[in-house]
Amino acid sequence: MNARQLKWVYLMILALIWGSSFILIKKGLVGLTALQLGSLRILFAAIFLLVIGFKSLVKIPKEKWKYIALTSLFGTFTPAYLFAIAETEIDSSITAILNSLTPLNTLILGAMAFGINFKRSQVWGVFIGLVGSMLLVFNGAINHPEQNYYYAILVIVASVCYAINVNLLKKYLHDLSPLSITTGNFAFLLLPTLLILFFSGFFDVIHVGTVQHSVLFIMILGVVGTGIANILFFKLIQMSSPVFATSVTYLIPIVAFFWGLLDHEMLTPVQFFGAFIVLIGVYLSAKK
Repeated sequence: MNARQLKWVYLMILALIWGSSFILIKKGLVGLTALQLGSLRILFAAIFLLVIGFKSLVKIPKEKWKYIALTSLFGTFTPAYLFAIAETEIDSSITAILNSLTPLNTLILGAMAFGINFKRSQVWGVFIGLVGSMLLVFNGAINHPEQNYYYAILVIVASVCYAINVNLLKKYLHDLSPLSITTGNFAFLLLPTLLILFFSGFFDVIHVGTVQHSVLFIMILGVVGTGIANILFFKLIQMSSPVFATSVTYLIPIVAFFWGLLDHEMLTPVQFFGAFIVLIGVYLSAKK
């Protein structure tokens, strides 16, 4: 299988994994707080990656560790907590759709801060995507007054963090192996994550059955949806481009939507239209 075919295989696998992540977050929040969930997600991924990739840490040059720290902050640490907090108030399928703004933000930040050129159609894509996301959020707020759609802002901030992350990876860490980058990220996050987990009161409630059940969901999310998925994602960035890699978010909402249907979530017709507009904008922004 050549590199062109392989990048599409990676894209599909990532869509299935990350599209399932949002329902796992929702199920995990049944017994855990958002801080506990985010911390456990990182902790399980860190343990898994240190077991399989500890030896790869020596391959990271000293001057690269500052970029490892930055990518761990923007690519994992901050989004893990923002998504968990957001899903305490809004549906998992809505969260996944708003996450599809990542390629738009990747394009904007790439042009502004990393010297990436863009076409007029991509500018239109950014504008269309923003219109679609506003339609999605405002209609959701009107039709679901029991949900606080201000929390959607947290998802948009998380998508900006992802955009910063992929641009940093492509520019400064393109010469490192995906396993070294991923293991380095989580090794850096291990101590702060343990501190947050300790002060969140998790160890006082770990004996509760509901909490233990939720921990199983987050173990899957941490190992597969964070650890393994990040290795695949960093490899995809290296073999393609930041915008192509983040175009996985075209497919994530589709997977997340079907999981949401199984869990009795439903979009209004206007929200369907807004989601469609978002995906058109994302397509235009990623088109070369």
